[in-house]
Amino acid sequence: MTRRVAFVYEDAVSQHLLRGDHPMQPIRLRHTYELLQAYGAFDGDTSLLLPPRAATEEELGWLHSPEYISAVRSFSQGQSGYEPGRFNFTAQGDNPIYPGIYDASALSTGASLVAAEMVASHRVDVAFNISGGLHHAAQGHASGFCVFNDPALAIKYFLDLGLRVAYVDIDAHHGDGVQDFFFDDDRVLTISIHESGQFLFPGTGHVAEVGSGKGVGYSVNIPLYPYTDDDIYLEVFREVAPPLLRAFAPDVLVTQLGIDSYHSDPLTHLQITTRGFVEAVRELARLDVPWLALGGGGYDLGAVARAWSLAYGVMLDVEWPDRIPDSCVQFVGTDQLRDTIRPEIPRDVQAQARRFAEETVSAIKAQVFPVHNL
Repeated sequence: MTRRVAFVYEDAVSQHLLRGDHPMQPIRLRHTYELLQAYGAFDGDTSLLLPPRAATEEELGWLHSPEYISAVRSFSQGQSGYEPGRFNFTAQGDNPIYPGIYDASALSTGASLVAAEMVASHRVDVAFNISGGLHHAAQGHASGFCVFNDPALAIKYFLDLGLRVAYVDIDAHHGDGVQDFFFDDDRVLTISIHESGQFLFPGTGHVAEVGSGKGVGYSVNIPLYPYTDDDIYLEVFREVAPPLLRAFAPDVLVTQLGIDSYHSDPLTHLQITTRGFVEAVRELARLDVPWLALGGGGYDLGAVARAWSLAYGVMLDVEWPDRIPDSCVQFVGTDQLRDTIRPEIPRDVQAQARRFAEETVSAIKAQVFPVHNL
């Protein structure tokens, strides 16, 4: 099936620096774009390359508090009218203040809104903003490298158009910020598959977090044991996500495609390869509904470029050659697009991961499936 696909990018989204030693390196966005460009991803009539725009203060205010927005703008300009700690900013922590933080954050958020507008207007079937997916940010504070919550703002945009939204988050970290914004809303189904909060930031995303009020049964969490591999990951994902998504029948799909689940990512412990990642993306593509795709975590920079390039190939229904173009080998770190070797995991760890996964699926089927008549 031929899809019309938009890719939202310009170099401005990749040029800020959080801190010299910070794991979130925006240059990974430039690397992804350059790899796709080398593959000719933007040459065809069905692939549209679009520039972002900055989100307006009014748009940020759909979900973020006026004081928080003003504080981020103040920090961005080097002013001292607000205490950074009140908003979870610290010099050496996850959320440092850097020159231009407001502009950089508003631009990546606006890029998600550009993508959402393209999908809502049916000008494209899929739009991918790799600079988005900053799913931890809260109403009044930063969290987990995230300043403004662009996935939640995009969902709000769709809701205001009267659309029902499914949000699927495959980042290794729980999509806590997005879940919190819509915890009591049955117009939004959130599904997050992630390394369990027992072992990883932000410490949330347990199966029992099923929503509140009208939203009971519409927050779905799939926590996994550290060192879960492709096979277990895909089994669990397929057993939970597609049935719930079909039952919910969304008007639009929003996905956060973080690739910090990758086996060599320095911040997490899942053991996913490009195979597991791409197969999960294919499952999402098979839903065949208007689709807004966002980036997210990913701190092995070469793996980010390869995985998101493969994801864009899924959106276009194109298989890129496995040989990395010569111009990209140095920054990708390999000459092969797809993984051919799986990480070795001790049998006892695999067994523990499988038991953990089976318990997770059983609990979800008991607590959530009945709400959707499954």
